[in-house]
Amino acid sequence: MLNNYIPERALFIYAHPDDIEFGVAGTAAKWAQAGAEVTYILITDGNIGSHDPEMTPEKLAEIRRREQTESAEVVGAKCVFLGYPDGRLVPDLGLRKDLTREIRRFKPNVVVCGDPTIVISSSNRINHPDHRAAATAAIDAVFPTADSPLIFPELVTEGFPPHKVNYVLLSYGRDADLYIDITATIDLKIEALRRHTSQIGDWDPSERLRDWSAEVGKKAGFAHAESYRLITLNPLEAESE
Repeated sequence: MLNNYIPERALFIYAHPDDIEFGVAGTAAKWAQAGAEVTYILITDGNIGSHDPEMTPEKLAEIRRREQTESAEVVGAKCVFLGYPDGRLVPDLGLRKDLTREIRRFKPNVVVCGDPTIVISSSNRINHPDHRAAATAAIDAVFPTADSPLIFPELVTEGFPPHKVNYVLLSYGRDADLYIDITATIDLKIEALRRHTSQIGDWDPSERLRDWSAEVGKKAGFAHAESYRLITLNPLEAESE
């Protein structure tokens, strides 16, 4: 199992600034601390996420990019912003091509993204359509597109040859079969989320994040954990023995 696996390179693909911090930043921090090259792909700028009548999408985009960049720095990650329209994301071929380019650029061993199958996440929560679109596009970019030279041959011409991803970790879903111990990085996860002040205001996320991660951790014997559904596409030799 990959509970203690540290990838050389990891790509986190999500729709909005703060999606990673709420769900998977503990894992990102753990890997980065161990020497992994961790990159966040933010597909939209989250620039309709405000009810302030004085706010504009352009101003909010600047704010949220700054917050996300600072948040990533807390855990040792870097950010790529694709600038797609917030609230109107669709998993079309244009998005798949852009994500394929980034996968080939960064050559991750692991891609972390949402679960594209989750529509109703609980009895009182509907999964955001941007989350579903981002997850679907990420999965489609990983397979078969990133490893297929003939789907977007122009990417090869641009200098982005095919790349095969080893593992995909699906977050925010059901049927978890991989639990990553984030006990040593839960504080970094909390601090990273605090940087998104345009979204959380004066709210202190410490208790909520600790309660969530402790509840997940109980299932695997950890004080704090994040859970995933693991997809193994190209197992590394050391992990397949």
